[in-house]
Amino acid sequence: MTSKNFRLDDFIAGWIGGASSVVVGHPLDTVKTRLQTGNGYQNTLHCILTIYRKETVMGFFKGMSFPLASITVYNSVVFGFFSNTQRLISKYRYGDGWHPCGMLDLTVASMLTGLMSVGLGAPVDLVKIRLQMQTQTVLAENLQLAGNVSNGTNIPLRSVHIPNQRLYRGPIHCISSILQTEGIQGLYRGAGAMILRDVPGYALYFIPYAIFCNLLTPSTSSSPHPCTIWLAGGLAGSISWLTATPADVVKSRMQADAQLQRKYNGVLHCIIQSYRTEGAEVGNDMLQQKTYM
Repeated sequence: MTSKNFRLDDFIAGWIGGASSVVVGHPLDTVKTRLQTGNGYQNTLHCILTIYRKETVMGFFKGMSFPLASITVYNSVVFGFFSNTQRLISKYRYGDGWHPCGMLDLTVASMLTGLMSVGLGAPVDLVKIRLQMQTQTVLAENLQLAGNVSNGTNIPLRSVHIPNQRLYRGPIHCISSILQTEGIQGLYRGAGAMILRDVPGYALYFIPYAIFCNLLTPSTSSSPHPCTIWLAGGLAGSISWLTATPADVVKSRMQADAQLQRKYNGVLHCIIQSYRTEGAEVGNDMLQQKTYM
């Protein structure tokens, strides 16, 4: 399973970690996505209650089958790529793939990992968000509007045209629909914002993770304790997410744009429009949101 500088077990560990993160984190990620795309939720609690009342518990798990299959592969590639890139850098700089990496080595490996992750992660995130955004909100609003029209003009409710929200039957249908309506570039909508999120985001994840592992590991131990790894990962994830959230909000809004019909023309246009319409409220929402990596 290993060669001199390449290790397959890094990919396996990433695959297991990715599957675990999806199962535990998908309900919270659904709430995060709904809040980021601005569907009129007042706060996190209001969003949770609204999803539960309108869509039951299953609403929190919309689109989970695709992340469970894809994010496990995504995490496997990311963590495997990062670990093996570290060893390649050490081999090139020090002549030994197992030589401890310096801060510059970690930074380069992290940023390369973030850049690589966009190629695989942008379509995965796009499909996940499109599936998560499927609600009956638009239909319910149209029914209410139709009822108001019929009360005022004596038009029978059945004669009012209700443009139902387009629903994807599943991830394959979602990908096929995107390719038909938006082309291959449609699968990479929001990729620019994802680069802004992941290139610095991975650097601010892996570097603190390595620092915390070193600080929390006794000098007499050759490897960190599992609890140390868990704590270091949590602290590093919190630091990374504080800086990555603004770009993640922009990415989510651009990826959900086809369903929300806001017509963002690019990353900068999305940032400007979000600031103009919501201002400081966007920042307040950001502090309430978490996701898994």
